Formats: sequence, C-alpha cells, structure tokens
Amino acid sequence: MKKYFLIGLGVIALIVILRMNSRGKQLTNHVKGIIENTISTPSYINELGDSISTRVTLPKGYKRTVYPKESFQEYLRHYRLKNHGSPIINYDNSRYFAQHWHDAILEIPVPANGLQQCADALMRMRAEYLWDANRKDEIGFNFTSGHYCSWKKYAKGYRPKIRGNKVTFHKTASPNSSKANFYKYLNLIYTYAGTLSLYTELPKIKVKDLTIGDMLVNPGTPGHIEIIVDEIVNDKGMKLFLLAQGNTPAQNVCLLKNFEDTSISPWYRFSENVAVYTPSYHFEESLFIRFK
Repeated sequence: MKKYFLIGLGVIALIVILRMNSRGKQLTNHVKGIIENTISTPSYINELGDSISTRVTLPKGYKRTVYPKESFQEYLRHYRLKNHGSPIINYDNSRYFAQHWHDAILEIPVPANGLQQCADALMRMRAEYLWDANRKDEIGFNFTSGHYCSWKKYAKGYRPKIRGNKVTFHKTASPNSSKANFYKYLNLIYTYAGTLSLYTELPKIKVKDLTIGDMLVNPGTPGHIEIIVDEIVNDKGMKLFLLAQGNTPAQNVCLLKNFEDTSISPWYRFSENVAVYTPSYHFEESLFIRFK
C-alpha cells in the first residue's frame, strides 16, 4: 500500500509543478483539494447520465430549482454530454495537459481554427439556444470596440469594416440565412468579441440573484469566464451551482470539479465579495454577468 501511495504523491507533485503560476500562494487549498478528491470524497456523479441533469446527482436535502420548460436555464441544465471519462481535447486534436479538472464533457464541437476559446464557447451556447428557440433575431454581441454585430444584419449580407477602433457595416455579401453561414458569423464574433466585451456589455448580477446561465468573470486581459449550468436549493434557501468552461487553447467545454470543497464537488457555493477558486482559474472577486 505504501508503494502505491508514494506513486500517488508523485502524480500530485507533478500536478503541483504544472499548476505553479504568479498566484502560487493560492495553491495550498487547491493541492489539498486534489489530495482529498483522490483519496475519499462523496460521489455525485452518475456515470451513465448523458446530460448535465442526469450525470450530476444532488446532495441530501437539495432539489433542483424550477424554470420554464423552454428557458435558457432548462436548455443548459439538460445539455447533452459525451460518455463518462471522455478527455478534454484541444482544437488541434491533442489532449489538454490537465485531465483531472473535469467531471463531464459537453457535446459542443471544437472548430479546428482555434478561435472558440473561453468566452467564445459561452457565446456559442447562447447563440445556439436562440437559434433552436426560433429567436434568431435576438442573436448579437458587442465587439470589444463596443459596436453591436447582429446575426440578422450578417445574414442580410452586411459585413464590418474595421479601422482601428472604428467599425462600420456595409452590404458586401449576398443574403444567406443558412446554418453554415451562422457558424461563419460566430467565427467573426469569436475574433472581435470576448471576455472583456461581455463584461462591458452585459448586466452585473449579485450572488443572491444568480440563476443558471449567469457567468463568473474576470474581465481582465486576457481574463477568464465560466458559466453556471445547474442550480439546486435546500429548505433553508441555500443554493449550490455547477460551473462549466471553455478554455485557451480552444478545447472541449467541460463541467468543473470543485477542489476547494470536495464534500460537494462538482457543486459550488458562492458568497458576495468572496474569491472563487476553480481548478483552472482563481477569480479574486465573485463577479457575475447575465446574457440579455
């Protein structure tokens, strides 16, 4: 048994080396979480579940919050997943170095162009929901410059002309409302929008008002962003949430483990003005935004 335990510690040591960064002082709880998660934690994972709502089970005393059937919240909660144990794959078909961070992979294709990074993956999820809900005219995002770029105008043939921070739109293409052209539009959005533009454009949400679909964000450069994909509550009104993320390099969108509180992983609890530590990123503030 000692031999296997030492081997396990060696793996953990390697993980520690890979995770060292400018926030090294924040690593202690993360490493503790990895060790606890490796040795003994309750499991809230149903390996046979093929969606977020069927893959992740609930701690005792909790129930899922209720949302309208066709809502964005229900769309995310029932998002389809790859088979349990599927790895995180980068856009170039290589494996991401950290395969211990996630409990599930969402069924979101990763374009080989490498553009669909953290914020881009979440914009895709929102845009595809609106497309599937026949609300296509609502699809649109601000560029980092602040200029709004809608699918409606893109489908009519309008394209942006960009000179520095100045953007104008001109009809230079034939009208095309196809799904293939929709994904070309999204590639344009991925190029000129991102974490900072989402934070600037969208309303800010307090922790007490969080719902599925709200996004945890660090609006820095490059910053990072993750999205709430499920929500549960107990009789005392205490809420827990699931987080998913895309990442850089462009890769599979994954459901994140919680190394800071392994007793409820992959569920998370949030508090106002309290830092949030997820496996790949430390958010110094609990800042949340919401799609309009």
